[in-house]
Amino acid sequence: MIFTDQTNTTVEIPSVPLRIVSLVPSQTELLHYLKLEKEVVGITKFCVHPREWFKTKTRVGGTKQYHFDRIDALKPNLIIANKEENDKEQILELAKKYPVWVSDVKNLDDACQMIQSIGAITNTSNQANELAEKIQREFSELKLKVTNHPPLRVLYLIWQKPYMTVGGDTFINDMIEHAGWTNCYADQTRYPMVTEEEIKKLRPDLILLSSEPFPFKEKHIKQINILCPSAVIRLVDGEFFSWYGSRLLHASEYLCNLG
Repeated sequence: MIFTDQTNTTVEIPSVPLRIVSLVPSQTELLHYLKLEKEVVGITKFCVHPREWFKTKTRVGGTKQYHFDRIDALKPNLIIANKEENDKEQILELAKKYPVWVSDVKNLDDACQMIQSIGAITNTSNQANELAEKIQREFSELKLKVTNHPPLRVLYLIWQKPYMTVGGDTFINDMIEHAGWTNCYADQTRYPMVTEEEIKKLRPDLILLSSEPFPFKEKHIKQINILCPSAVIRLVDGEFFSWYGSRLLHASEYLCNLG
């Protein structure tokens, strides 16, 4: 069977994959949702959901550095990767030996397309299509709920020393917009560094401190409050802003409750 991934690369998968290695935490969780317990043989050390897979599945490394010998030993007939989260050179190396399907998710529509594509590849289209439709429906309902929210200017921080935020071409930015807010750095790309002086000048209405990749804690609220005493500062679960698999099923409710 021939499939085209989200980087517009053609991938030949001879049959329904029975030995899958997932290099993307949010997509690993999706595979669990699709009940592919037996088919998934390898995951990364960051694939913490579901917990039982984290404990029992072979870990092939991180999202950027892999143990090729472990992957070879698993004899996968499908590797699922992501353009942003995985290392391009290593993915190209793996693609010489195995079918590698790469997602590229920048917004909700991309995420739902990814879910449906994974469903088609793994012969779970009914479950995947139903999931994608439910996610779209719940986010449509979220849009109605946040219509009357004040259009808060939001600074979403993902890292400290240096502070880093998110640009307008990221999935997190799309989640911020779905929550009815405006990203202070929507006019920039990727993950810009932000100085303390810039944070002071921004004077955002709301500052969100993510739980990942840097694990912001209560003590960091005090540090940021010194820079922006007038801003509302909250710790948020980064998985609901950046995981684009089945976790989206609960993300709309989480975003709604933040408003």
